[in-house]
Amino acid sequence: MSLKQQISEDMKTAMRARDTARLGAIRLLLAAIKQREVDERIELSDADVIVIIEKMIKQRRDSISQFEAAGRQELADAEKFEISVLQSYMPQPMSEAEVATAIAEAIASSGAKSPQEMGKVIALLKPKLAGRADMGKVSAQVKASLS
Repeated sequence: MSLKQQISEDMKTAMRARDTARLGAIRLLLAAIKQREVDERIELSDADVIVIIEKMIKQRRDSISQFEAAGRQELADAEKFEISVLQSYMPQPMSEAEVATAIAEAIASSGAKSPQEMGKVIALLKPKLAGRADMGKVSAQVKASLS
C-alpha cells in the first residue's frame, strides 16, 4: 500500500472514530498532496509525499515557536498534535551513528577534502537521508568533518 493510500485509509478510520483533531490534520495533509498533484499534473510517489510531510512539519515547528512567544499555548498544543500525526507517516529516523557512517561514506566516495566541496557530499547524502534525518544537522556535521 502506498503512503498516499495509507493516509486516505487513516482518514476514513478517523472519520469512523469521530476523531476530529486527527481528521483535521490528515485532511490538511491530503489537501497539500492533492494541491501539488494538481499544480504539477503528476501522480506523487512516496518520496514526494515525504517531502510534503517534512515541509508541513517544519511549518508547524515555526508556528509553535511563534505561538509560544505570543503566549498562545492552546494553539501551540494543537500544532504539536498535528506534528505527532504527521510524524507517524515519516520513515523511521536514523540514529546519530548511522548518520555519521553515511557522512563518512559520502565524503570518501566523493573525494571531498575542503568545505568548498560540501555540495558534492550533500548531493550524495540527500537521497539516502531524506525524511530520515534533519538535513540542517547533517549539513553542519559535513561542514565540521571537512574543515
